[in-house]
Amino acid sequence: MNLHRPVPTLLILLVLFLQVTSFTQAGKPDDADALQGIETGKVLWDVTLSKPSRLLFVMKVIDETYADLERQGVTPDMVFTFHGRVLKLLSSQPIALDRDEQAAHEELLTLIDTMSKKPGVKMESCSIAARVLGIDNKTIVPAVKPVGNTFVSLIGYQQKGYALIPID
Repeated sequence: MNLHRPVPTLLILLVLFLQVTSFTQAGKPDDADALQGIETGKVLWDVTLSKPSRLLFVMKVIDETYADLERQGVTPDMVFTFHGRVLKLLSSQPIALDRDEQAAHEELLTLIDTMSKKPGVKMESCSIAARVLGIDNKTIVPAVKPVGNTFVSLIGYQQKGYALIPID
């Protein structure tokens, strides 16, 4: 009887992944000074960046920011306002992209959909920008809600205490 059976590779990989993940989170500094006394992280992301690969990178950092707030006991409250050429990336209308940018675009849309389902996340697109760019609001991805004017959104949310962070 062989008591030394080989451990399945998948199990080994899972254990290594969990160790690396916990080490990464455990080794990450906190933001205690900035977050002292803060219960809700109210942020308004003003998004105009329209290159898929660059926007994907920034959205991944924003997703990590959401997780960092939660990790430190702060409830994320995030609003995204999309206006300008970025709307072309949010529409089902076809756009010409090279292969690398097309892959980034597809991953970006998946990430936007995933993020939009998180508690405390709202995403809006500007109907004025859509009109100027010839984009039908009905073609905007379901994760993003068309509003009349995202400049009005920017004014309103800032008046409600949201920190404005431009993404351009």
